[in-house]
Amino acid sequence: MEIYKSEIESGLSELIKNNTVAYCAQANLHKGSIEAAKVVISDVDVLEKVIAQNKDQMDLYYLESVLVSTGWNKNDDVFDAQETWAARNTPEDKQFNFMHNEDDIIGHITGSYVVDQDGNRLNQEEKPDQFDIVTQAVLYTSWSGEEKRERMNNIISEIEEGKWFVSMECLFPAFDYALQSSEGETKVIQRNEASAFLTKHLRAYGGEGIYEDYKIGRLLRNLAFSGKGLVSKPANPRSIILDKGEYFDESKSQTLTISSVKEINMSDQDKQIEDLRAELAEAKSANEVLKDKVVAEQQSEFQDKIASLESVIAEQVETIAVRDAAIAEQSEAIKSGEADMKEKMEELREMKKKEAMMKRKAQLEEAGLGAEEASTAAISFESIDDEAFEAVVAMMKKKAEKKDGDDEKEEKDAKAEIEEELDAAEAGEEVLEEAEASEEVAISEVEPEVDPAESLRSVASEWIGSFLQSTPKNK
Repeated sequence: MEIYKSEIESGLSELIKNNTVAYCAQANLHKGSIEAAKVVISDVDVLEKVIAQNKDQMDLYYLESVLVSTGWNKNDDVFDAQETWAARNTPEDKQFNFMHNEDDIIGHITGSYVVDQDGNRLNQEEKPDQFDIVTQAVLYTSWSGEEKRERMNNIISEIEEGKWFVSMECLFPAFDYALQSSEGETKVIQRNEASAFLTKHLRAYGGEGIYEDYKIGRLLRNLAFSGKGLVSKPANPRSIILDKGEYFDESKSQTLTISSVKEINMSDQDKQIEDLRAELAEAKSANEVLKDKVVAEQQSEFQDKIASLESVIAEQVETIAVRDAAIAEQSEAIKSGEADMKEKMEELREMKKKEAMMKRKAQLEEAGLGAEEASTAAISFESIDDEAFEAVVAMMKKKAEKKDGDDEKEEKDAKAEIEEELDAAEAGEEVLEEAEASEEVAISEVEPEVDPAESLRSVASEWIGSFLQSTPKNK
């Protein structure tokens, strides 16, 4: 790993060279078997790995533990989701030693898999923002030396009592700086010659993990998990991670690059710090100004849209009101016109009726009736149509012209002839039926069971007979 001048001047060279991280978790017995694995693991590739690693051999003791959790841990080391996901398979086939002593190998790591925050196993296509890497390992239980056999038996007994931990070591050839404000806003600063003075503020190198108003962490790059040690208690208490890390996602953080190199010979309180402080403050101020400007513009635009919409709605309401008033006015005019039309039609029908009655009365008077008789006869013949009435009037004129009107036989013949004429008039049955339909109610009220045409014929015959009997023979 490259070490910069400001880090050398701060006495951090040796610490930075030791670029490993220990992650400690309690050692748990892995009680799985091949048949159990088949039940809970559906992924064929994962199942094949587990079966290959777990053969229930009598000289192996099986362990399982959490390797790492993504996020910001208690030691201010930041495991970004993308970086950690890329390194998820690197623990496999690495050494398992005793107390981090590479000369005391007591087992090896057999495999690893990824689980979500609820402990559900994930496949190779799934990558949530937060997850854990779990490792499986075996300890060697068969030793030729009595002392080593007895030591391993004691270790296994104490593991089952919860007295031992497993510590994972992580290699990283580079790191950057992760910053988090009190409001939870995150930034990433690339580590280079200009920004390297931030290293001394990291807790991993003796700092307090605070710079100005920001919490500062070490964002590990190009991770590789190199092995696991069985430890009674961690050699570095600050490396113990007791719970899940705080969420951190570099893809959602602002990335800053400090490219201008300041005077390196200044102290920790020199112009470099002041410049970075001013730069951060300026960026924060500019961000606030931009935020206020955007909010103001959005509010102004929103208010303009509301005003425009309210104006359109008001115009539409007014238009609807005018239209409703016009419709109401037209409706009243239509109702009034319909009433006037009905009244005029009624008057027209009465005029036509009177005109027809006067015309028939005149025809009857012309046929030889007096004015009073003609009026009575016109009323009697009101229900028959014009064609039938014309036939009656014609027969009355014809019979009035005959000289031998006193002959009883001729009278009978005249009646018969009139009846024949009336029967002939029935040839226009469609016209007569219309006349009958127009007076159907009136006729049915008088004689509901008598044929209207037969009744009309009888009335006409009797009246004409009485008329001919009363007419003087010289006429």
